[in-house]
Amino acid sequence: MKVKSPVLWQDRKFLWLIASVAVVAVFEFLSLTGRQLPRGIAAPFFAAIILAVGWRTIWSGLKALAKLNFRSINLLMVIAMVGAFYLGEYEEAAVVIVLFSLGERLEAFGIQSSKSALQALVDRTPKTALVKLENGEQETKLEDLKIGDVLIIKPSDMIALDAEITTGGSSVDESTITGEPLPKDKHPGDTVFAGTLNMQGYLEARVLKTAKDSTLAKIIELTFAATKTKAETQKFIETFAGYYTPSIIVIAALLVLVPTLIFGQPFNSWFEQAITILVIACPCALVISTPISIYAAIGNASAKGALVKGGKYIEAIGQVKAVAMDKTRTLTYGKPKVTDVIAFGETSREHLLACSAGIEKYSEHPLAQAIVTAAREEKIEIHAVENFQAVMGKGAKADCVVCYDKYHCIGKLPFISEEHAVQDEIVQKVEALQAQGKTSIVISSNGGVEGIIALTDELKPESKQAVADLRALGIETVMLTGDNHAPALLVAKEVGITEVKAEMLPEHKADAIRELLQQYGAVAMVGDGVNDAPALALSSVGVAMGAAGSDTAIEAASIAILNDRLELIPYLVRLGRKTISTIKINTTLAVATKLVFIVLAILGISSLALAIFADVGVTVLVILNSLRLLNFK
Repeated sequence: MKVKSPVLWQDRKFLWLIASVAVVAVFEFLSLTGRQLPRGIAAPFFAAIILAVGWRTIWSGLKALAKLNFRSINLLMVIAMVGAFYLGEYEEAAVVIVLFSLGERLEAFGIQSSKSALQALVDRTPKTALVKLENGEQETKLEDLKIGDVLIIKPSDMIALDAEITTGGSSVDESTITGEPLPKDKHPGDTVFAGTLNMQGYLEARVLKTAKDSTLAKIIELTFAATKTKAETQKFIETFAGYYTPSIIVIAALLVLVPTLIFGQPFNSWFEQAITILVIACPCALVISTPISIYAAIGNASAKGALVKGGKYIEAIGQVKAVAMDKTRTLTYGKPKVTDVIAFGETSREHLLACSAGIEKYSEHPLAQAIVTAAREEKIEIHAVENFQAVMGKGAKADCVVCYDKYHCIGKLPFISEEHAVQDEIVQKVEALQAQGKTSIVISSNGGVEGIIALTDELKPESKQAVADLRALGIETVMLTGDNHAPALLVAKEVGITEVKAEMLPEHKADAIRELLQQYGAVAMVGDGVNDAPALALSSVGVAMGAAGSDTAIEAASIAILNDRLELIPYLVRLGRKTISTIKINTTLAVATKLVFIVLAILGISSLALAIFADVGVTVLVILNSLRLLNFK
């Protein structure tokens, strides 16, 4: 998803602030050289600049004073500005307000930039759709569309709602939802999502969800809610700032009262140092150090197809020491694929597959559909059959029109054994295939067993690399699966996982997560978001795979991987770690700068102008450092 970030130089308010900074900087430089405007001109001139640029800050500060809210940053600025005016430092008063306003604008721009990837989701949402009617077509507002309405989707149209294709075929750009750059081929029966782009073909699609319930609407809602779910670091800093700001006001007051009342020192010189402390102590950079980093990280993840449901989960994924993974639909596609076609006697491999596919095309079982798909991929002409009969939980029977021996059975070995005596050779072959983690389907006719078709759940090509990447990050990986031990161990061996727990029910997975939490402290659970829901909820951070279109998966997990790309897991760990380190650098820089200038002010060797420039400078550095997360690779 290509994101267009806001351009600071096109912001009129920012340009006006830059012009104001330039004006006051000139007069501040002149005052440092001993050349100042006459008092009668300087006071109204700089007062006008202050009111024009900082009236919102002044108003907020006065409201905070009226409520005795000494935690307000704006109140600090108002006190500093009034104090500078009292001392006759009109240029300094203007510099305080103008640079503080510039810092606030830069902060707003930083947050706006970091949220730009999220806003792109909203911008891509269509407002109307073309609906097929009995006598033609009609442009209709999204809120007026109902489930079951048929959308007309022309080439280059943005798809308005989640829908199932009924007519036509096309390539659809789903990068808005999944972050995947390559379009996906879509045919009748496939689902298309709101906010995705129809690239070339004409489509008609039946509405599956209303506008407020579409996948895109759900993603937008949860993503913007995520920016309000504060990270633990952010909560701490905001709590700290709540005590820090009034403490600084007390210190500034003591800095004036103790030297003047107890030691008889000049009031104005110590009052100026107190004002300097108020300015440099303003916790702007400290307060924004976390939210901008979090927003930028969430926006980055969103653009790559990972929906992170809050700042605390960005931190959590960066702190995990172990990752527990489901097998089916996480490490594997969750779809069986034919691996072996073994024919016996005079039956050829092609004949066996053609006859089996002819029977299985009447079944909706995933194994049956995999056999039909294998025959079609090899361009084998599927045999016609009649008298099809499904035997629940066992297999199927049918008469093949093409075969000389018409009557056929297909299913697991025990089902075939009910029909025929099965040679030891065949039993041994089935057992050998099962030891390899494969499922065996046996086909027989009246004459006996004709062959075996073996299937297995296809491994995702990125699974091995993802596990290796996690190991390189120092993270342990564990497989938690409900599947049998043989296929679980086979997949684990292929991808490089050494600890495997198989044949687990959802409650067993939850118990395993509790054990891992005791052992490692911070644990991520990666699953499909439905039967793994208890484990996802118990883990430090739950990650749902392939969540596009699944409300259950999106709601069950802390992070939803919309495009089913397992390699995003190590990427998110690195992003989380980078976010944590960025926040630490920002807070260290902000606090260190404050401490240095507070000490200088107490020693009486700082100046108000230097304090202001230092405060704005560290704020700018914090913002720029945080925004680097938008481009983290």
